[in-house]
Amino acid sequence: MEKMGSLSLECINMALDSYLEGKNVRHEVHKISQEIMSLYDEVGDLTFDMMLRYQPVASDFRLIRSCIEVSYGFTRFGRYAYDIAAVRDMFGDLSECRNEVIYTLSGEIKHMINLAVECFATLDLEKAKQLRTDEDLVDKYYNKHLPMLINSNNVKCALADALVLRYLERIADHAAFMGESANYIVTGERRFH
Repeated sequence: MEKMGSLSLECINMALDSYLEGKNVRHEVHKISQEIMSLYDEVGDLTFDMMLRYQPVASDFRLIRSCIEVSYGFTRFGRYAYDIAAVRDMFGDLSECRNEVIYTLSGEIKHMINLAVECFATLDLEKAKQLRTDEDLVDKYYNKHLPMLINSNNVKCALADALVLRYLERIADHAAFMGESANYIVTGERRFH
């Protein structure tokens, strides 16, 4: 799981930096994303093996279920990183685009992924709550700036930014869900009270 977390962060960092700096890293991101997917398959095999060999109790089942869910979240991070890199590759030079919102949100997303990895590794419920707060902030940015793109004079930039904004919003959702998974392991509840 730790390796999946570090690969996810590497993948997202590479994709976002390439989008903002105008580099093509689609193939590199795809390779890392595939590695995350292979690790996801390993997690599935290990959890199945644990259930057969060790006859887990209820709290163990919460951990097993959450590990599967969080590892799936890591695969989504890899996929969205690939999608971001593909936008940069598909649209080509985006240097004329104003990327203030993408730049701001990319910093927030990188922070959230770090926090999600730490939260799950330590089962820190304060970090889990912070992830929910951060996800709400990303949603506000998304809901505020997406309609503004409709009035953009530069269709290419508007389309590219709309796609990347959507991917960032989904990444934030998955990071927040990882916090909820930590809460589920500790309390047996998915939502915070």
